[in-house]
Amino acid sequence: MGAASTRNVRVFRYNPEEGGDGHFDSYVLSIGNETTTTMLDVLLRILREQDPTISFRFACRVGMCGSCGMVINGRERLACRANVSDIPPGKDITLRPLNHFPLIKDLVVDMQPLFEQFEQTLSFYEPKDASAEPALIRPDAPERAEIRNATDCIACGCCVSSCTMAHYHEDYAGPAALARAYALLADKRDALFEPRLTQALASCYNCRTEVNCTEVCPKEISGTRAIKYIQRLALTHRPEAPPERSQEPREAVAAARWPWADMDRATFLRHLGAGLLGAGTAAALLSVAGVAAIGPALRKKPAQWIPVAKVSDLPASQITTVLLKYDVQSGIYTQPVSRPVLVSRLGEETICYNASCPHLGCLVRWDERADQFRCACHGGTFDASGKVLAGPPPRPLDRYRSKIEGGRLLVEVT
Repeated sequence: MGAASTRNVRVFRYNPEEGGDGHFDSYVLSIGNETTTTMLDVLLRILREQDPTISFRFACRVGMCGSCGMVINGRERLACRANVSDIPPGKDITLRPLNHFPLIKDLVVDMQPLFEQFEQTLSFYEPKDASAEPALIRPDAPERAEIRNATDCIACGCCVSSCTMAHYHEDYAGPAALARAYALLADKRDALFEPRLTQALASCYNCRTEVNCTEVCPKEISGTRAIKYIQRLALTHRPEAPPERSQEPREAVAAARWPWADMDRATFLRHLGAGLLGAGTAAALLSVAGVAAIGPALRKKPAQWIPVAKVSDLPASQITTVLLKYDVQSGIYTQPVSRPVLVSRLGEETICYNASCPHLGCLVRWDERADQFRCACHGGTFDASGKVLAGPPPRPLDRYRSKIEGGRLLVEVT
């Protein structure tokens, strides 16, 4: 409920000039409101108030650039999207750099391996037909619905850090690059279907379906789903030899071999790791991949009512920020979700606002002195009813449907 607290923050420190394995330094902070204080706020306070030598990355502060990805109490997250209140009261906050990346200094890692993984899976769009006009794609097009989430990747590296297999297989492209490959493979306008499928499928063998990447993605992209889609695609598609082209773009890529183009079915399935199980198992694999990986993710999730707080705990004539916590079932995995909700009891009616700004999704706070909602969106402000006063937000604050049952306030989420 936003009570003040004192937290011990343990931050990993590494100085390349000193070498070694690094260590943790502890900093004690008094935090006025844990619900509206992010881990990035914590790091900035440490930098300004206690230790100006600490190193970390950040840029947009609204969960769009992916710069502030790190491991927070053992889980990969964006520092600008993780609140102090996400950590149980009284427990130390531990911040360390992402796994599987070369360490530069403190919480800063070298992201070059991630970019190389994108190159490995040919993560660039090569149109089949040259056109000077932009492509027109309806928002409700089935193809767009299929790949919409996968196109939101911000290359933060959280999924790669969480992947156990990234440690054991140096040539593994990783979930971020494979999710990008999946989005391009599903795009019928792309000319590199064959070589991209070849490159991506080779890495899919290393996935052990641990679903770690799906659980930590700040954009709710399922790397697991993308990998299973690619494997399913390989079972249903028999690549043909590439057409002759007088000027093949990116010749080194286009010259990739398609090793199974002339294989019989048994050899093909054996290369997929399913041949020894027989054709029946391969068919079952196809069925499971289609139902468990593709279907549930596209199925509309039912709305659910989530308790916010006891009405008696919400101060009258005030606006309070409350952290909403619940689980979302998506296919074969359950993902925990934390969302701040702005609860207004200024009038007779209790109104619940989504605390995400409709412009860039950054956190909106209630400024009691100014009697306004404020966010980091280039000075965006809203009045007490959620209407836009200034800044670029395109619409008023979104409201949750709410109701009161048994003395508790509930909101509807989908």
